[in-house]
Amino acid sequence: MVTFDGRAPGTPAAVWSADPRFRDLPALALRRTGRTVVVAAHPDDETLGAGGLLAELADAGHPAEVVVVSDGRASHPGSPTLAPEDLVERRWAEVVQAVRVVSPDSPVSMLGHPDGGLRDVRSSVEDDLRALLGDGPPVDQLVAPWRGDGHRDHRIVGEVCATLAGELGCTLLEYPLWLWHWAVPDDARVPWDRLQVVALSDRSVVRKHRAVAAHASQVAPLSADVHDAPTLHPAFLRAFDRDVEVFVTEQHAPPPLEAAFFDATYDRHDDPWGYTDRWYEERKRALTLAVLPDARYPRVLEIGCGIGVLTAQLAARADRLVATDVSPPAVERARERTAGLPHVQVEVGDVVDALPAGPFDLVVLSEVGYYLDRPTLQRVLTDLRGRLAPGGTLLACHWRHPVAAYPLSGDEVHRVLRRTTDLTLLAEHRETDLLLDVYGADPRSVAERTGLA
Repeated sequence: MVTFDGRAPGTPAAVWSADPRFRDLPALALRRTGRTVVVAAHPDDETLGAGGLLAELADAGHPAEVVVVSDGRASHPGSPTLAPEDLVERRWAEVVQAVRVVSPDSPVSMLGHPDGGLRDVRSSVEDDLRALLGDGPPVDQLVAPWRGDGHRDHRIVGEVCATLAGELGCTLLEYPLWLWHWAVPDDARVPWDRLQVVALSDRSVVRKHRAVAAHASQVAPLSADVHDAPTLHPAFLRAFDRDVEVFVTEQHAPPPLEAAFFDATYDRHDDPWGYTDRWYEERKRALTLAVLPDARYPRVLEIGCGIGVLTAQLAARADRLVATDVSPPAVERARERTAGLPHVQVEVGDVVDALPAGPFDLVVLSEVGYYLDRPTLQRVLTDLRGRLAPGGTLLACHWRHPVAAYPLSGDEVHRVLRRTTDLTLLAEHRETDLLLDVYGADPRSVAERTGLA
């Protein structure tokens, strides 16, 4: 039996963030297309548990629907300021405003079941949700409170949603809320093996923070009366002021991809990723070359060169270029493409095992990081930093759309890099399809490097 008081601080957020299991949680392959429905037991659950997810889906052009099951009237029993009916109206207005902040085009429905009494109306809750979810296109993702969260209303809504997800054949993502309050990392009830994270952009983090504030009746006092105190302690709210959101899922992060995967891929197709004929790839190479802060580099390392299309273009900016790839068939094609460039050396190599000896003035890590799991990526990034020459540059570029077979998403790769590096962020490019970040040991801008400023 879990007991807790939301007005008490609970377990400090820093205790969770300091635990290595939390820091190393795998990335969730979030589906950013199709129909997603976010279900909340109470007004504000949708913001605390999935406000960042709502913002991410909105930015992807596929805003989710929001359904609030209870009317929220039980948050301030005995309040001299707001009668229960007035509190229902107040909380409805707050949830509409909060969702508008994170996802302006998301429709919001409030089912109006009794706050604190969902167990008694469980069949009605299930009927209402089944009708709502069955109205419209098929549901691809159902996002709901975690069944083990310790709050009875959360358990009821979570169990109903788990049943409906099974009927619909859709993905179920469950968000913990009170777990962060009543548990500690070593509590046996923490489902570490099922926790995964969605990395949030800075824009999503800011919007979620503002959306939480929109639930003013829950985060600020209604009056000086003890019955009007905030229902959510500021220390508890810090658990949701993160650049990730955590979900309990049945999905398991895949292991790092091995060389055999790439060998088989290249055996089936000479150019499996369309490097030579897709405008997307041509444009990405142009962006990569344009964002480099220096016109020329004495020594360049390209990790994961594939068939050498970018390699040949980087060679025009390098005095010496070492390119590596884990797949011998890819390396053979890259060598053929760069055969007339004597200053280019293409080698078979796996960054997991070893890296070419440096130092290098430029390291390019393009479409490679998400093939690794997080601990391996962190180790590789540390090794690359050690091979960077004084004043050197590191460029990372990755696809943002989820790929179920990859251990990490592109967003997760760049978040790990940003958290672990001591280099200065010189340039960043973000769009729906890709992320491109440039870091440097030399913090000067291009204008400063060239004497213009």
